[in-house]
Amino acid sequence: MHSRSTPGRTSWPFPTAVLFLALLASAAHAGPEQAPGKVHVPLASWQDTDARKAIIDFVTKVTDAGSRDFVPPAERIAVFDNDGTLWPENPVPFQLAFALDELKRRLPEEPEWKDDPSVQAAIAGNLPALLADHYKGLFRIIELTGSGLTTVEFADRVRAWFATAKHPRFDRPCDQLAYQPMLELLAYLRANGFKTFLVSGGGADFMRVFSERVYGVPPEQVVGSNARTVYKLRQSGPVLVKTMDTLFIDDKAGKPVAIHQFIGRRPIACFGNSDGDKEMLEYTTVDNPRPSLGLIIHHTDADREYAYDSEPKSSGKLVEALADATRRGWIVVDMQKDWTEVFAD
Repeated sequence: MHSRSTPGRTSWPFPTAVLFLALLASAAHAGPEQAPGKVHVPLASWQDTDARKAIIDFVTKVTDAGSRDFVPPAERIAVFDNDGTLWPENPVPFQLAFALDELKRRLPEEPEWKDDPSVQAAIAGNLPALLADHYKGLFRIIELTGSGLTTVEFADRVRAWFATAKHPRFDRPCDQLAYQPMLELLAYLRANGFKTFLVSGGGADFMRVFSERVYGVPPEQVVGSNARTVYKLRQSGPVLVKTMDTLFIDDKAGKPVAIHQFIGRRPIACFGNSDGDKEMLEYTTVDNPRPSLGLIIHHTDADREYAYDSEPKSSGKLVEALADATRRGWIVVDMQKDWTEVFAD
């Protein structure tokens, strides 16, 4: 399928709202930690394979008060990468698509930006250059287009973008492309007393705009890349202003550090899809005094989504973590074989 052209939008080669019925199902069961829907049949969109069985077996043993593997609810921390784990990141991550659209919109007002190497790479469509060195070019574009905005102004721009942006292949709003099996997994864990966190290389302020609506994860449980925010008291009232000072990129070894700083508990369940999640998987499962679970989403379905590991279109390279999976005991989910569907109809 092809994308519909939208005036002022970049034609980007890239990626949910939860089903309305799922939202209705969750309404009767209250709290944010139970949205977006109570799962009556655990993991209904998962094939009855070893992956599904391993997840259910793990949840059963850590929630059984009579089991020696019982974990108190306060310690049932589950961490999820976002891009490529909960929704597509190919051909490019959604935040990059948003930043490119913002750059295109703002560039006529800021002609001096054209001399910036990162801007030149963006204009030329040189995605590898923007994503190299832990997304250095991407964060430069984010700095140019977002620094100096209040957090409210930035959130409004993100919401406006999601209201019109569509995926070029699937021709659906980007926030309606969460993986149905992963939405079920989030709901299943929460129904069993887990607290679910996003721990992603994406910007925390970007993800907090949609995390609760799309995944049922409230903004205070979103851990992402971030920079210093400055408080100011204006005539209109107090505001928080975004800067790019002391930038922290929540990727690779940065993820365990961020978990310690912002969550304060070691997870017992970790879900990722790339080498950027390898250290988070290690931190969750290696020598953890509690029972633990590590899971990797392997993109193997070119028909329903994408098939890649060592050579993704943009981010999401999976080589080292995949090689370590067997000896670490991590579950590798084969998207093609383990999921009956990818996106909700």
